[in-house]
Order: sequence, then structure tokens, then C-alpha cells
Amino acid sequence: MDPGRPGRRREGCRAAGAAGALCRLAAAWLLLLPGAALPLKIQPLIEDEQLLWIRGGVDHVDTFRVPLISLTPSNNLIAVAEARKHSSGDIGAKFIAVRTSTDTGATWSPTTFLDNDGSKIDGLNLGVILVDEQKGRVFIMYTMCAHHFHCNVSSTLLIESEDDGRTWGQPRNLSNTIGTKMFAPGPGLGIQKKYNPNKGRLIACGHGSIEEDGIFCILSDDHGVTWRNGGNLKGIPFNQPKRSSDFTPDENQPYELPDGSVVINARNQNFYHCHCRIIVKSYDGCDTLPVETVTFDEDLIDPAVAAGAVVKNNVVFFSNPANAIHRVNMTIRWSFNSGVSWEKDTLPIWLGPSGYSSMATSGNNSNEQHLYLVYEKGHVDTTESISFVKIRVV
Repeated sequence: MDPGRPGRRREGCRAAGAAGALCRLAAAWLLLLPGAALPLKIQPLIEDEQLLWIRGGVDHVDTFRVPLISLTPSNNLIAVAEARKHSSGDIGAKFIAVRTSTDTGATWSPTTFLDNDGSKIDGLNLGVILVDEQKGRVFIMYTMCAHHFHCNVSSTLLIESEDDGRTWGQPRNLSNTIGTKMFAPGPGLGIQKKYNPNKGRLIACGHGSIEEDGIFCILSDDHGVTWRNGGNLKGIPFNQPKRSSDFTPDENQPYELPDGSVVINARNQNFYHCHCRIIVKSYDGCDTLPVETVTFDEDLIDPAVAAGAVVKNNVVFFSNPANAIHRVNMTIRWSFNSGVSWEKDTLPIWLGPSGYSSMATSGNNSNEQHLYLVYEKGHVDTTESISFVKIRVV
């Protein structure tokens, strides 16, 4: 199996001159529904930026990491992060920190905490935030014992809110149906399919254990009541330690295109083929992630990090630290042809240290014209703060 081969087929749309232009135009139309209108040009503008969390800024918390953001069913904002109690490291005890905004990010509630994991050595790790628009529910999904450090059974947990994030239920363990192999959701947004096939399905994708690494998705067709394992794209060699340049798809962000297909934009952990993003596509609502659809987007250079991706008015937006080696230069890019190619124009957010990011936006049918970004931001290192950015798309 050669995961690089599909990427070479994609090169046809990079030809110069009229042939390349025609190829890109044809690909764009094939990926869009009939009648879908796209703008000729957009100029995103930063309207506001403010820090949501600062290292050492809250009692009993050393560092905030892994920011997530979502619009609720009532178009309010929920921002979520790991509140790491004792250090900035992935392993250790944590809370889930939550802030909400009812005025599109102008003001935010004080921080509240969910699911204090006590003093666990290998505590909770975020995670996915997921909205069921049909039922008006918000879910936060995360894992416990992700690293098998002084523990040996991983669990995937789900917390649910039925009142727009004002109150939350007790964590529910999904291990009875999806198993106890390590599944680390996201980090980022889960999606609810808006188009057939499997319209209404909830999808949360993440990555697996250190050795069996790869992309794994779990699915719900009953609005989050029950979950099952879906498709996967496993690392190579499977179930063995990875080396530099091995195929190791990792943290990822799914999004749905207007033709009903789901694209998963993934961290290329060991830089197989390139210092860029791995792309895999599903045509059956993530029941399968066929290796034949794997490509490598060399336009999206990446230092191996969790990145954001959303679709707004049939335009795909992508956020990451746009650097092949270092986590610096947080940037937003956009594509008018479903990611076949990316516009040369970009929106620089922060030139300095910047790490994980996540984006949210309202659906295609909304008149609300904003993107919302949260990202790790610093002057010396990426773990100094988590920042919120409101961006008008015009």
C-alpha cells in the first residue's frame, strides 16, 4: 500500500496555464451541489481578539491548553480548554475549563470547571465539542488514561448539556460500546451531517494509541444516545513503534462538503511524504475511510499540530501555525474549491509562538458572517495563553 500515490493524482490540478485552471474549475464544480454560489473574492477582517485564559491566571491551574470552540443551538459561543493543574505537560491531573458568550464573543462568562479528575497521574485529555442542532444538545467528549501512564484502561467519556451549555449532566462512559483501546477525540469540532448520506449523523474523529496510531471515528445515529466505531485509517507499521517518516496520521478535524462527503484534515505526526497535512475523504458518513482517498496537501505546510477547519458558505477555512518546523505564525487560509487548491491570500493572526487551534462558524443558511477562532498563543512559548479571535468574512 502506498498512501502517497493518491497525492500524485492530485498534482494534475497544479499544472500551469489554461490546463491547470480548467482542472481546478472542473474539480470545484464536481464537489459542489448544483446551484451553489461562491464569492469571487473574500477579505476576512479581524474584528476582535482577547485572551480567554492565561497561564497561572486561575487558582489551582498551572496551564490552559487544547482550546475548543463551538456555536450552540441558540448561536451562543462555548469555549473549552484543558485546565492542567500542575504543569503544561499532557500527562497529569486536569479540569475541563468552560467559558460562554451570549454576545458573539464581546464578553465572556467567568471560567467554570467540569469533571475534576482529582489527582490522577494520567488524567483527562480533550477532546471534541459537538452540537446536535436537531435536538438542541451540546456534547463534550474526552478520554481518560490516554497515555497508559500508571493506568492501563482508557475510557472515552461524554458530557451533555440540554440548555445551551448553562448546565451539564454527569459524564457517561462509552467504553461498553466502543471498547477500551485508547481513543483520543479530536481535538476540535465534531460534526452533524447536514446532507445525505446519513443526514443527521453525529461524527467524532480522533486518533488512537501510541503504537496503533491512526485516525479513528465514532458515530451516533440516534442523537448521541448510543455510539459505535466507524471508519479508520491506521498508521504503518500497524501496532508497532513508529519511526521518523512512518505513516502516522494523528489529531484531526473533519468537515462536510456540500456533496455529502466528509473530509478529515489530519496532523502528519512523523512527516510521511511531506511537512504538510494528511487528507482522507469518506463518502459514507465515516463508516469507512478508504486509503485510496488519501492525499497530502503540500500547500498546507504544518509542524505537526492540531489545526482547525470549517466550511462557511461553501468556502473551506483552515487554521494552523503555517510553518514546516516550528509552531509559529498562526494563519487562516481558505479554498473556493473544497480544498483542491488554496487562495494565495491569507489572514495572518499572530506571527509569534502559536500552537493548537480550533474554529467554529454558523451554518451555510445563516446570515451571520463570522468565523470564531481559539488558539494557543505566546511570546516565548505556545502555552502562555489561549486567545479568542472574531473574524468577519466579507
